[in-house]
Amino acid sequence: MISGPADVINTLPATSALARFADRWVYVFMAALFIITALAGFIPDSVAILTEVRAHARPPLPPVMHMHALLMGSWLLLLFAQTLLMAMGRRPLHRKIGAVAVLLVPLILVTMVSLVRIGFEDVATASAAHGVDPAEISNMRLLVSSLLPEQARAALFFGVFTAWGLWVRNRDPQAHKRLMVLATLMPLPAAIDRIDWLPSTLPASADSSSLYMLLWLSPVLLYDLLRRGRLHRVYVIGLLLNLPLAIASHFLASSSWWIATAPRLVGIRW
Repeated sequence: MISGPADVINTLPATSALARFADRWVYVFMAALFIITALAGFIPDSVAILTEVRAHARPPLPPVMHMHALLMGSWLLLLFAQTLLMAMGRRPLHRKIGAVAVLLVPLILVTMVSLVRIGFEDVATASAAHGVDPAEISNMRLLVSSLLPEQARAALFFGVFTAWGLWVRNRDPQAHKRLMVLATLMPLPAAIDRIDWLPSTLPASADSSSLYMLLWLSPVLLYDLLRRGRLHRVYVIGLLLNLPLAIASHFLASSSWWIATAPRLVGIRW
């Protein structure tokens, strides 16, 4: 998934120990950061949910949720393995293992789309139940409606960036490795939003998700600026593609029209 030598344009001397270290390990660091983020976000949340399931306080999780967790975990591990192989100079093995991505991507996209509808179904079920606090229902509706544009963006650009990255993997390794990082970043807010000690704008809006995405991407953005003197075109294009959807998400969030419209877009009526 990640390949290619360091860029030829450098603002740091290529002979410096720091530059050589960054060239080899920056993408390994990013893959490790993504894994740590996923664990920090999902482990406490999963433990709490499973505790409620065992106490019969909520129904068992749907199978597609377990499948999605398995697939995304496999993707993160694959990214880490691929970056590590390139850092160790194991390019042939890297190329062989990379074929797994072709199988994972469509399955991940199917589960991502399925989970969006499940979130709205859960709210519909809670709304129909007796004894549920109306304020809690209102917050649930606000949350899933606010997250829908972010979920759509995650699915869309995860697919676009991985397809693009796999397409250019042989002829443009510099774009390839950046696209794999950018693609993996797209669904990462699902984990970041669950880290409860981070400040958040949810459920009113998903603005914090967009800002955290930029923050989590900043190590490789800084790497490009220091080593190349400019951002790689992949990052420029990726950020420009994300910007209109982030703006639309900001203005849609908390809108009564959007809260009423969002469930209908996924075939749910409240």
